[in-house]
Amino acid sequence: MGTLTSTTLILNTGTPQGCVLSPLLYSLFTHDCSPIHSTNAIVKFADDTTIVGLITDNNESAYREEIRHLVEWCNNNNLNLNTTKSKELVVDFRKSKHIKQSALRIQGDVVQRVESFKFLGVHISADLTWTNHISHQAGKAQQRLYFLRKLRNAHLPRRLLINFYRSAIESILTYCCTVWFSSCTEENKRHLQRVVRAAERTIGASLPPLQEIYRSRLEKKALNIYKDPSHPGHGLFTVLPSGKRFRLLKTRTNRLKNSFHPQAVKAITPIM
Repeated sequence: MGTLTSTTLILNTGTPQGCVLSPLLYSLFTHDCSPIHSTNAIVKFADDTTIVGLITDNNESAYREEIRHLVEWCNNNNLNLNTTKSKELVVDFRKSKHIKQSALRIQGDVVQRVESFKFLGVHISADLTWTNHISHQAGKAQQRLYFLRKLRNAHLPRRLLINFYRSAIESILTYCCTVWFSSCTEENKRHLQRVVRAAERTIGASLPPLQEIYRSRLEKKALNIYKDPSHPGHGLFTVLPSGKRFRLLKTRTNRLKNSFHPQAVKAITPIM
């Protein structure tokens, strides 16, 4: 701190699992692991690292060089990449897909290419639909309904039943909902809402619709981004000359129109 330096302590066992400082120390340790190409991005959260590469004209050189750079960085910093847990997901909406990408290798091991994988608790599919994620979340929430019925049969007060629902069931149904809810199909939303209705019948009280929860969280998140100039998405919130509305983002596909940023700008227009 300032000009003061603490004594050095060498730990051979690493930081404790679940320790509050562990993610922070790891983030500081990996801070200089950054992309070498502007078309790539490295997304880091604690010990999860993801490389996102934009490939145009079938030129994968920048993407594959980024992989090699990450492997080299890990080797130089005494970190081991777990290739068995590493996955590759290809998102490709071209009409012509006659050129097949070659297999990705890390340290001689072939990285498995998948159609869907779980990223920070969200199941991302190659076609950018959310049916797979919603099926997982709804199934997980339905399992918790069993415990809700057990609590009701134990004659717990309705207030405690609602608290259990919000903490153990609603939290699953709405996890990261600002990312995927607006892109869901109507069938996806009905699938989720059926779980809510089952909980309402068990508790004997009405519960907040998922649509309302999504809108509330979307507006809150959008305002936080608008008020934070350091946020990467801050520049997308452009105020019109009138000073009363934001400039809506231009979109050519429903996929982009229903994604987070266009919906976030729309959610707080007119300016709140």
